[in-house]
Amino acid sequence: MLNGKKIVVVMPAYNAAKTLERTHGDLPYEFVDEVILVDDDSQDSTAELSLKLGLVTFVHHKNLGYGRNQKTCYREALARGADIVVMVHPDYQYSPRLIVSLAGMIAYSEYDAALGSRILGVSALQGGMPRYKYIANRFLTLFQNILLGYKLSEYHTGYRAFSRQVLESLPLEENSDDFVFDNQMLAQVIYFGFRIGEISCPTRYFTEASSINFRRSVNYGFGVLMTSLMFRLQKLHLGKFDIFREEGHRLVQDYYELVKR
Repeated sequence: MLNGKKIVVVMPAYNAAKTLERTHGDLPYEFVDEVILVDDDSQDSTAELSLKLGLVTFVHHKNLGYGRNQKTCYREALARGADIVVMVHPDYQYSPRLIVSLAGMIAYSEYDAALGSRILGVSALQGGMPRYKYIANRFLTLFQNILLGYKLSEYHTGYRAFSRQVLESLPLEENSDDFVFDNQMLAQVIYFGFRIGEISCPTRYFTEASSINFRRSVNYGFGVLMTSLMFRLQKLHLGKFDIFREEGHRLVQDYYELVKR
């Protein structure tokens, strides 16, 4: 808890058994009230290890995608009374020790959402980010800053925190179940007038850390471009898109189960 706000960490997981324990070990439990892991039908022992570590564990009946995993995470965090939800990937690519910094930006009402940026500072390439991903990140971020009329150092980090108000307000169910969900969500945050803060975050690229391949990276890039164009067209009243529809669906249907020890 921080400034009287309940902090819930959510972990969207897929085949994270090799790195989950390290991630869990770095969580600042003196501030984190609860940790939820959602296993997207992993083929390893992710769910079993999560239970062993004492995490609240949900399992999808089949692989539904990274975006759908997050929808489950946020729904369950809100159901447990979270005031601030911090998403931490269990692959140990981002430092869990920065959770307090991210949550603090929201707990003290400076921002509504907070991002751990790999681009602020010099950690991205030094941490092993492939050069083609770094170049694509910079191009897409520039493109989005222009079309969204905002200024972030990057839109593609997976380390992020949101206030309860943000998660209850956004039509998240209208978003993709794939990786572009992340980008659509930030576009929604900006579209609906919420404030986003950033901190510098070191990143680690190593064999066990999850990373999408080149083909899926290209698909993600096209999805980012389309999201930006949709945002601008909606702002100009030249189009209407469900992801920016205020009355869009906010809660998702039951398609998973709570696993108990």
